[in-house]
Amino acid sequence: VAMAATRSVMRAVRVFEFGGPEVLKLQSDVLVPVPNENQVLIKVHACGVNPVETYIRSGTYARKPALPYTPGSDVAGVIESVGEHVTAFKKGDRVFTLETLSGGYAEYAVAAANRVFPLPDKLDFRQGAAIGVPYFTAYRALFQKGCAKAGESVLVHGASGGVGLAACQIARACGLKVLGTAGTEEGMNVILRNGAHQAFNHRDPNYTERIKACTGPGGVDIIIEMLSNVNLDADLQLLSCAGRVMVVGCRGRIEINPRDTMSKESSIIGVSLFLATEEERHECATAVLDGIEAGWLKPVVGLEYPLEKVAKAHEDIICSSGARGKMVLLL
Repeated sequence: VAMAATRSVMRAVRVFEFGGPEVLKLQSDVLVPVPNENQVLIKVHACGVNPVETYIRSGTYARKPALPYTPGSDVAGVIESVGEHVTAFKKGDRVFTLETLSGGYAEYAVAAANRVFPLPDKLDFRQGAAIGVPYFTAYRALFQKGCAKAGESVLVHGASGGVGLAACQIARACGLKVLGTAGTEEGMNVILRNGAHQAFNHRDPNYTERIKACTGPGGVDIIIEMLSNVNLDADLQLLSCAGRVMVVGCRGRIEINPRDTMSKESSIIGVSLFLATEEERHECATAVLDGIEAGWLKPVVGLEYPLEKVAKAHEDIICSSGARGKMVLLL
């Protein structure tokens, strides 16, 4: 009886109002959620931190959850229990999720069974928490929206973060020529170890000239852009004819000259994993699970934080000098 009583509540991060990192409140008396039909309850071992979670928390994102809520989607852990009609998983299975229903910054999280995938023994829970949003987003940007083809070139702008490294690994495995940028020497080395043929320091004032020298007059076919409010104008100068910029991340406005798109018939395409259809999610999942099986999908874990330091994690993911892999919370 005592055991059941202690397990009825858990530690979880709650947001009661939109604002800065300080609105993330760690509470120890949050009720453990119960899985309904076609849902599972996961004992969380690690949860990924994504930039989009800081935008949602601040109240500036298009999607606003009802308050209060628990952030977090990329969970890795062990199945604690399953709801009715769930046959794919059982208690004790190692899994990772693409999204949760109750929020991942918590000791337990409920997820729809069709958003949960087996976590192979070759990957630990930290790596499992680095798969969901980064790899599904990277695959969607490259293939579902960017129509990438083997033999084309891709520039991953801000390649040392979670989505960037995922894009480098996927693009390399699928036969593209991969260029990447980072803001530190260490970041550049990480990129080169994870699929990039060449790396450039985007803090170098002449880095765009170096990219042009590398790609030649043809330019680059696809740009995966993590900070379009800073880079979009310059990106348009780097593109090939019919090249496309995939806008994965943006933190504000930027002025561009639309004529730059006319001269090359280039495209600027927004990417949102939230808008993926069930069929598109299934396609992403198949590619990701195949990549794990084949051995080229190896999530790189960067900074790690205990749940108590969640506000610091949200601060650092926006303000740090350079990413080196996926940021995770450990439970």
